[in-house]
Formats: sequence, structure tokens, C-alpha cells
Amino acid sequence: MTVLSAIDFEAPGSDQQFVESLQSTGFGVLKNHPLDKPLIRSIYAHWAEFFASGDAATYAVDRENQDGFFSMANAESAKGQTRQDLKEYFHFYPWGRCPPELRDELMQYYESAHVFAATLLSWIEQYSPKSIAESYSEPLSHMIEGSEVTLLRILHYPPISGPVSATRAAPHEDINLITILPMSSADGLEVVDGNDQWIQVPADFDHVVINIGDMLQEATAGHFPSTTHRVVNPEGADMSVSRMSLPLFLHPRPDVVLSALYTAKSYLDERLHELGVA
Repeated sequence: MTVLSAIDFEAPGSDQQFVESLQSTGFGVLKNHPLDKPLIRSIYAHWAEFFASGDAATYAVDRENQDGFFSMANAESAKGQTRQDLKEYFHFYPWGRCPPELRDELMQYYESAHVFAATLLSWIEQYSPKSIAESYSEPLSHMIEGSEVTLLRILHYPPISGPVSATRAAPHEDINLITILPMSSADGLEVVDGNDQWIQVPADFDHVVINIGDMLQEATAGHFPSTTHRVVNPEGADMSVSRMSLPLFLHPRPDVVLSALYTAKSYLDERLHELGVA
């Protein structure tokens, strides 16, 4: 199976290499990135304890605001799928609910990853074809400024036992502009290439994965593709081991115009209803 290679964030020309990877595969993998790896490890450890404690149920999801805890029973299904994903998760927004003892770490990560994302969006705009760049309603990095809908999701894929599917998250595409995903506590992320073959995403802990969401695809008339991905238990993996993940979904402000058909708000509302979580 093909494996995506990592690009050195600090190396000359990394900006153009990164954008070329996004354009050809929908994904880019960066090493030597500025995100705080000890902080990420600490978040994984503290939230694994929180999910195991049973306290998460006291933060059950608020369907109107979409913040709080989604249990296994409330987990989303990928678009076009009927079976729910094998996961539980917590939606964190700076204005939303959060266990007080866990908030400071999340805010520190949220803010630093947001700055990192703005840099990457500026790279994408810099290397967009002129016709695409001229169609942006405003600079890409500006679209996320002041947005209160950028979402940090703390994901827990519990241990799997018995004769159940090894797919923890069914094939899907993300809704937002781009997603920032520091490497998980375990392997399993795969993406589809141009030949409809699954490609393994390298799982070194010092890597960060960035993928294109449907909103950027919409805003670029498909030039930057929103690529299908999934989370599986790799062959030979220990199914009894849980998996933690920390994606940050970068959303534009609701008023941002994506295309002649959609604002960011109308696009998000449509997709949340399709996923059955709104």
C-alpha cells in the first residue's frame, strides 16, 4: 500500500510542495511543524481519563449549539452511510462547555493551531491559480478570523471486541475549509488516491496531517479536492487498544461567501442535516 510522504515544514520550498500535495491528493503531511507535541500528548492522556471516568455524560451534547459530548449512541454516520461510526467525542468551542480542569490545555492548543492554520491557508491562496485566487470573496486566511464555529473535536475510538467492523470511521469527507490533525495515539488513518486505492497516512507522532474540506472545494470550484478518508484498525493491529485523535476543523465565519450557491452558514446547515446531527 502506498504511503504519503511527509514534507519538512522548515525546509525551503515547503509551502509550494505542501500546496501541490493538497491539490493532487487532498492531503498534506508536515513534519517539524510548530504545534506543541508535549501539549498534545497531555491532552490525549487527560481526555482518555475523562472518557473512561463516565463524567462525559454530564456534558451531553446540546443539539442547538452542537457543543459537548457525543456518546457512541449519538455518534454521527458518514454521509451516505447507515451504520454509525465506532467512536465517541467531545465538541469544544471557546464559548462552549468544557470540564474546567481541561479547558486551559484545550484553549492553548486551539489558539496555536488556529495561527498555524492561518499560515497554511495563506500558502494555499499564494499558490492558487490566478483565476481561482481572484474568485475568493476574501483572503482565505481572513475567512476564519472571528469565526466562532471553528471546532476542536476530542475523539475517542474505544477498544473493539467481538465480531464487529474494523472500520472506526467510515469513508467520508470533511465539511470545513481545512482540517488540522496532529497524529493520533494509534495508526489507522487512510485516504483514497486517484486510482481509488487506499493510501496509509504516516503515523509518526511528530507529523501533522492537513486535509481539504468540502468548503474549500466549493470555494475553488473543485481545484482543491475534498478527499475521502477513513479510520480503520490496520491488519494485525490490537483491536483492544483505544485511539485518541484531535482534529481542528477550520470553519469560515457564517457570512463568508463560498460560491454563487453557498455561504458558509448555508453549506454547514445543509451538511449537518445530511449527517443527522442537527
